Amino acid sequence: MKLSQLAAKPQLIKLTIDDETIVSTYGDGEPIEFWTWDRQPLTTFLKLSGANNDNSAMVEVARGLILDETGKEIINDETSLPAPLMIKAITLIVERLGK
Repeated sequence: MKLSQLAAKPQLIKLTIDDETIVSTYGDGEPIEFWTWDRQPLTTFLKLSGANNDNSAMVEVARGLILDETGKEIINDETSLPAPLMIKAITLIVERLGK
């Protein structure tokens, strides 16, 4: 197989947070859904690896990764997520990108 056959435009994929504690606290007992792109540019991977000890950098990277079903960023200058929810969302994204 040629590498060029694996190249494609990014597609939105749905991720689900079903952690019992987070769901009961923030999701009224229902899993919490959000979307992200199935593939990311190399610059995003580099930003993630460089953001390990820099919380503000991690939030900036997360802004472009935590999306609604239309691909719009959920986190912006006017909105944010509770920290446990954001951490879980980032964890799911990183696990997904690592596969």
